[in-house]
Amino acid sequence: MDHASLGWWGVPLAVLAGAIRVSTPFLFVSLGECLTEKSGRINLGLEGTLVMGAMSGYATAYLTGNPWAGVLVAGLAGSLLGTLHAMICALERVNDIAVGIALMLLGTGLAFFLGKPFIQPQAPQLPSIPFGWWSNSAQVRSALDINPLFLVGLALAPLLLWGLRTTRWGMVLRIVGESAEAARAMGYPINRVRLLATAAGGFFAGVGGSFLSLSYPGSWNERLSSGQGITAVALVIFARWDPVLCVWASLLFGGAGALGPALQSVGVTQGYHLFNAAPYVLTLAIMIATSSSRHRLAGAPAELSVTR
Repeated sequence: MDHASLGWWGVPLAVLAGAIRVSTPFLFVSLGECLTEKSGRINLGLEGTLVMGAMSGYATAYLTGNPWAGVLVAGLAGSLLGTLHAMICALERVNDIAVGIALMLLGTGLAFFLGKPFIQPQAPQLPSIPFGWWSNSAQVRSALDINPLFLVGLALAPLLLWGLRTTRWGMVLRIVGESAEAARAMGYPINRVRLLATAAGGFFAGVGGSFLSLSYPGSWNERLSSGQGITAVALVIFARWDPVLCVWASLLFGGAGALGPALQSVGVTQGYHLFNAAPYVLTLAIMIATSSSRHRLAGAPAELSVTR
């Protein structure tokens, strides 16, 4: 999209468009990790889940000719990795952080190995909804071509928040995440609750991966993720384990990622690589700001390993 014709007005438009597009995988991964961490378990294998979802979704769309079948298979692949993570972590003396790192390497390695035949073929892409039909500006119309997965993520966030706060399964999940001993005394199956939460979180992360290969940037290669899966873990901390705040945090990270290309479109090339590093600088700043040992993070489930 050429934003040069709009001058500097093209910068906020490009950042808005980029925020919507780039934020979608962040949104799905963070919602899934929010659900997982609410059960008292952290899954650092999301980078591998994201890449595996991107590969399996792209391969399925190519082989079936149906991109939505690719989204479903990507979610199932993520759910399998989440289930494996939960089953291993349920064993005695197993650290969920170490397991997550191992599964991150396993997921990326499997995706690279199985996905090599699909680097060159062109799979059908997910269709976009043209919300900019009312404008005569080609740039505005392009910016408002919204992928349905982004809208699904927007709808999921308040639904998850409502479920966590008002439903029985939400209450059980929060009890397990706050105190395993209390949950055990009340007769709740801790490992089963955490397995279901981690599997559901993996499903969301897999769907986020399918967006990378089937919509934006819309291809499959071995460097597709660029650390978005692990960045989403920091995003959940920034959002204080609140699904709705995950939406705003995802848009912030997405907008930060779009800043460099937006400035380049109006001729600002000095410091281009620095602007491209904005999401990673933001992640580092968040981790430093929230790593204080003097007080407990607001909203953090007490059973999380990182808070013990």
